[in-house]
Amino acid sequence: MATEASTINPFETAKRQVDIVADLLGLDSGVREILKHPKRELTVNFPVRMDKGGYKVFTGYRVQYNMARGPTKGGIRYHPQVTLDEVRALAAWMTWKCAVVNLPYGGGKGGVICDPKHMSQDELQRLTRRYASEIAPIIGPEMDIPAPDVYTDSQTMAWIMDTYSMQKGYSVPGVVTGKPISLGGSEGRGEATGRGCSYVIREAAPHAGIRVKGGTVAVQGFGNAGSIAAKLLHDEQGAVIVAVSDSKGGIYNAGGLNPHTVEEHKHKTGSVVGFPGAKSITNEEILETKCDILIPAALENQISKKNADKVQAKIVAEAANGPTLPEADTILHERKVTVLPDILANAGGVTVSYFEWAQDISGYFWPLAEVNQKLENVMVRSYADVHKVAEERHVHNRTAAYVLAIQRVVDAINIRGIYP
Repeated sequence: MATEASTINPFETAKRQVDIVADLLGLDSGVREILKHPKRELTVNFPVRMDKGGYKVFTGYRVQYNMARGPTKGGIRYHPQVTLDEVRALAAWMTWKCAVVNLPYGGGKGGVICDPKHMSQDELQRLTRRYASEIAPIIGPEMDIPAPDVYTDSQTMAWIMDTYSMQKGYSVPGVVTGKPISLGGSEGRGEATGRGCSYVIREAAPHAGIRVKGGTVAVQGFGNAGSIAAKLLHDEQGAVIVAVSDSKGGIYNAGGLNPHTVEEHKHKTGSVVGFPGAKSITNEEILETKCDILIPAALENQISKKNADKVQAKIVAEAANGPTLPEADTILHERKVTVLPDILANAGGVTVSYFEWAQDISGYFWPLAEVNQKLENVMVRSYADVHKVAEERHVHNRTAAYVLAIQRVVDAINIRGIYP
């Protein structure tokens, strides 16, 4: 049976968001059309030799949405439900995400339709190298820089970097980010999304009328971003983590959960479910948990008009991409819930990816403390920029972030002009 999340076309949502902001900015129809169309799309169908013999043909995509501000940047995901419209939408959101934190990038995204859970490491390597070969003509440090996303990781990036380098005849570490440290990866990249999210929550808390120290936090999605945000809020800012979940379910304890102990339990058992001393709750219930700060860090389309009026948090910080639907934004805004939108709240990942690229290009690498300090500077400044627009225009933070981002892209388009 189709769920609400599965029937929504993400690219239609992305274009709707552009129209809302274009109306606010009074953009003409020509610029709107540019903003609603990807610059370049590549679909590739390629064979991969399977372990049991024979070949299977896979379909992959790479979309470069907008290059007005610089080379495109964005992850590659491996998932059985990847669609071209999903990749288009994610590339559009990457364009706005890079612009809202003022990185000199446009947005891109890639995906391969496959089920990595049922593929061996050797099959994944052959798939990755062939996909990298197919998209090689349109990627590169000056053109388009991939990164990890759903079911891809630093090993995937190492294979892409090596495949691209073999075709060039020399090592090109700057072709991808999210690489292992030994191949030109950056210190701090692994925890950058969660860390950036924790900085933005800290900056927003006074405006939302709460204190992070002693404040309660619920995290839907105790994966990389969610678990790191929880640990940093707990360790560095004194927050109380009352609920966390993963794909198998959630746990709740009003007195607080130690995120490090929960993580150990998850490593041992494969899930947070069954953690001693905690009550079981569902992923739907965690969104409605009584808390000060809610961090949706799992899937898109989680907060809709059906449950937005039941959210009890004062701050919703989107560590995931697209967890809140547009109708829910309006409801939350009317209820004076501060939403920290994905293109701001989870932009720590792409920010440190930018740092990695800059380090690769220069061949000079920074210590962890310097990476984290630079990340904090970017996130603090970006939150202030978004908050200022929200106050001046009397709009919620998502619209403010889009106004800021789209205006920066439009400025670049107008200043460059249309060739020829």
